Amino acid sequence: MASEHSKCLYGKHDCRKICLCEKKIVSLQRIVDMVCIAMNVKTLIYRMVAWIRHRLGARNSGGHGIHSPYLFEWVRMVMSDENQYYVWDEIEKIRMALLNDTSELEYVDYGSGAKEKGEVSTKRVCDIAARSLESAKYGRMLFRLVNWLGHTKRCTEGKGLKIIELGTSLGVTTAYLAAANKGDEVVTYEGCSAVAKIARKGWKQLGMNNIRCVEGDIDDTLLLSAPVSAHAREEVDVAFVDANHTYEATCRYFEELSKRVHAKSVVVVDDIYYNKEMERAWKWICARPEVTSTMDLYKMGMVFFDPNYLRKNYRLRM
Repeated sequence: MASEHSKCLYGKHDCRKICLCEKKIVSLQRIVDMVCIAMNVKTLIYRMVAWIRHRLGARNSGGHGIHSPYLFEWVRMVMSDENQYYVWDEIEKIRMALLNDTSELEYVDYGSGAKEKGEVSTKRVCDIAARSLESAKYGRMLFRLVNWLGHTKRCTEGKGLKIIELGTSLGVTTAYLAAANKGDEVVTYEGCSAVAKIARKGWKQLGMNNIRCVEGDIDDTLLLSAPVSAHAREEVDVAFVDANHTYEATCRYFEELSKRVHAKSVVVVDDIYYNKEMERAWKWICARPEVTSTMDLYKMGMVFFDPNYLRKNYRLRM
């Protein structure tokens, strides 16, 4: 005979209702999972088609077909240079440590991955690193870009570069941007304080003192120029955009940055084929009147403003 504790606390009719409700919840969850899978597959197919289109229309990265002598030299020194730098190994040690860090943090998401702006969730550091860190290949290319532009500016003006990064994440790409020259100033913007804290720890290990991290929603910290209004008035030499991957946000960021550029500035937009919105934003950027030449590397796009350049979009293979 069943004990009192093992007896059902509800009547048979209520139990059927509960079971039916549970089945509906399970079915609804399955539908949500299927929709998510379908969206992921759709995005994957889009990226594959975009990659094929790019490969068919792109030239090799040797610089052939580029008419501007400056841009030809830019491709040769930034994209084709095979020199190695010792600091790269130190930065990659930070990356490996992050990829093996299973600790959890409270993650605040202001980007396209959030269901609502400022969504809070618990994530492991290694998962954030695997999803958001720029590859070593492109990090090193950004290092070479800053190194080459910085050398030119120091020779002509005796000054370091002013660099802005939108989307710090765990700070590995920031380290590549800051490593070329300690006289350069890097201002990087990150929405999540817990992530910014880990990034600062990595920079400290690398001995980098030329990085300033601004925390908070980029729409507030960059677009409203608070609390960095003094820096907002300065011209920007290099900008790296890797934040909210939506059409509206990317266009807002570029419009704000374009107020601060000069003829020799370079704006780098990451993940230009991340989704259809980013591709649309990239086309909008290419058509802007202040933009002259652009370089489409598939993974990222380079934007130039010198009026002496031929107005053209170059597609190059990395």
